[in-house]
Amino acid sequence: MSIKLTEGAIEALFKGSEVSSPVLQLLHIRQIDGKSGPPRFRLMMSDGVHSLTSFLLATQLNRLRQENIMAPNCLCVLKKTITNKLEDGRHVVVVMDMEIIKSAEETGGKIGAPTPYNLDDKTKSPQKSGPTTYSSASSALTNVPGPSKNYDSYKTKSPQKSGPSTYNSASSPSAKVPGPSKNYNSFPPSGRGRGRGFAKKNPAEAHSTPASPTKVVPISSLNPYQTKWTIRARVTNKSNVRTWSNSKGEGKLFSFEIVDESGEIKITAFNKEVDKFFPLVEQGKVYYITKALLKMANKQYTTLKNDYEMTLHANSSIVPCGESQGVPTMQCDFVPIAELENRDKDAIIDVIGVCKSAEDVSRITTKASREVSKRALCLMDTSGKMVTVTLWGEEAERFDGSRQPVVAIKGARLSDFGGRSLSALFSSTVMVNPDIPEAFRLRAWYDHEGNALNSQSLTETRSTGGARVNWKTLTEVKNEHLGQGEKAEYFSCVATVLYSRKENCLYQACPSPDCNKKVVDQLNGSYRCEKCNRDFPDFKHRLLLSANLADFGDNQWVTCFQETAEVLLGHSAETLGRLRDTDEAAFDEVFQKTNYTTHIFKNRVKLETYNDESRVKATVMEVQPVDHREYSRRLISNIRKMAG
Repeated sequence: MSIKLTEGAIEALFKGSEVSSPVLQLLHIRQIDGKSGPPRFRLMMSDGVHSLTSFLLATQLNRLRQENIMAPNCLCVLKKTITNKLEDGRHVVVVMDMEIIKSAEETGGKIGAPTPYNLDDKTKSPQKSGPTTYSSASSALTNVPGPSKNYDSYKTKSPQKSGPSTYNSASSPSAKVPGPSKNYNSFPPSGRGRGRGFAKKNPAEAHSTPASPTKVVPISSLNPYQTKWTIRARVTNKSNVRTWSNSKGEGKLFSFEIVDESGEIKITAFNKEVDKFFPLVEQGKVYYITKALLKMANKQYTTLKNDYEMTLHANSSIVPCGESQGVPTMQCDFVPIAELENRDKDAIIDVIGVCKSAEDVSRITTKASREVSKRALCLMDTSGKMVTVTLWGEEAERFDGSRQPVVAIKGARLSDFGGRSLSALFSSTVMVNPDIPEAFRLRAWYDHEGNALNSQSLTETRSTGGARVNWKTLTEVKNEHLGQGEKAEYFSCVATVLYSRKENCLYQACPSPDCNKKVVDQLNGSYRCEKCNRDFPDFKHRLLLSANLADFGDNQWVTCFQETAEVLLGHSAETLGRLRDTDEAAFDEVFQKTNYTTHIFKNRVKLETYNDESRVKATVMEVQPVDHREYSRRLISNIRKMAG
């Protein structure tokens, strides 16, 4: 079946008119050299009648070129484009979304005899439409100032069209920038301050503030060269008022973050402006904001993807906006949990997942001798992987994970502690069951199939509630040679105690709180600890238990130290020591009752060498009762996988 090009599409796109999914042919592609940022690709497209060299590929589509999916003579459907007009009259069509529907090999060559299109709808001679055209356009594209070389996130309609969705900064007096020939706002950069919003309204839709006819500009177009601008945005995060005192004086500040369809930015107020604006600004509300100072962002105190931030001053204006339709509630670029292994340490990550388990709140003392609350969560997403996330302060204290809510965190820091883990920062936004499409999809997936999934955690730390998930059978442990590498490995299993060795399971240890070394009976009523180099009148009992575990396929000898041995046997070391000395029958009964009991064992395996003999030693790190409901779900999931 032959595919026809959309004749007239080049002219319509050039003028900024709406064209529904035009089919065009790619004639030529060229990389534009930029000083920073990702590479940009310029395209020559044809509709069979005209060709145009002013197409620019959005950076998120660079993979089409880098993976050789896109090649000259292929046929494309342009699903989304943005037309921008430069001050000198030239146009740039940014391709935001496209699909290759026929490869270059299948097409076989150029379709028709297209001629270069210009503003006057006249064709140029071929001799004048070659390298000179590319050079001049490339220069214009690579010299637009701004925080990034991404020019593809904001749409500017042609000045010929009018209506409520028109935004043409080149024609607005408020958008003029001093300079001989450059318009710094008609083609706004977007590499910073971009994310994924949840509203679908055109960000370029023009609005007028209540007090001024000045048109609203998008956050992504702001730069320090502008003097008059107004933005319309929603407050997504607001801090408390903080004070400081140092050699230069004392003061107070608060900050908040705002978002519109094009991007996000941080705003800070100091001293008098705190008194003026703190009661006015409310999280979740939409405001018109103007006359703030724009400066380079201090990345030490912000995680937003914007090179700039704002500071309020005496002449700044914040006016509530009654119309909030079309302004997104949050911009997040969620990273699948499975992808965290490929991200750099200390990267700032947006993540969303179902809270499978949550630890109780604990209190720790920081290096600055300040006591703070913390709580660890275990999040799982559709990638089937889990990660531990730590919440701090008030966020940790008020979090309720009892009903396994969906949790979205914007701006968490990635750590390599214990594998991969995340930590919420002071500037992070934590949302529980947020009203966003990603949360609804995740909830439906988890309730339908995710809760029975045999998932794996990226965090190699101890966890609670059965959420630790590197499940292995004892046969798999041996077949996969776990623990025989340089590093220790961890696994969990459901196993039954076949035999617990009561002989030599107790030893006499040093009574000092920080010492568990074995003491030597001096046979004179005192006990000597060589480590502490002291004699003590008494000792404490310590457990060192060997047990043989078995499942349906194999068995494994393991070692249980004090804490895990006490859980397994159900008695403290002191109680067992007293029973051994006073009631041997009761002592034996403890071990008889332990045999043939089934538990979840979380184990550490590592290759150790003793007397020139190497063997894998298995140590029990945690003993938990079997959650039969969760265990049954996992078995059903495994059966489904094997049946499929």
